[in-house]
Amino acid sequence: MKLIEKLKATATRLRRELFALYLATRDPRTPWYAKAVVACVVAYALSPIDLIPDFIPVLGYVDDLLLLPLGIYLALKMIPQQVLTESRQRAARTSDRLSKNWVAAAVIVLLWTAGILFLAVYLLRVFCS
Repeated sequence: MKLIEKLKATATRLRRELFALYLATRDPRTPWYAKAVVACVVAYALSPIDLIPDFIPVLGYVDDLLLLPLGIYLALKMIPQQVLTESRQRAARTSDRLSKNWVAAAVIVLLWTAGILFLAVYLLRVFCS
């Protein structure tokens, strides 16, 4: 039981951090490169489709367990502390939440499609030469 409660608390904390990051990108004091990283992290976090699908054993959860927290950590390091503190306070005060990002899902589908096409072209060249 305690493990499930810890996971729920961690998920709640991550959602709040994502919302705070989103709010920080709207602040003019946030550097452009931090905004770019945050945009990628938030879009990926909200995408209903993972880069590595969860049904793939072990690798399917690598993006959820490693990539997303790493992206959040990097984004948090790039944002000025004062902006981050204010954004966290605003995120805690509001009940607004971010919704799923279908644009990010489309980008992930396009990446998979491009990867499959490149692999198919490569295999055709190798086996048809």
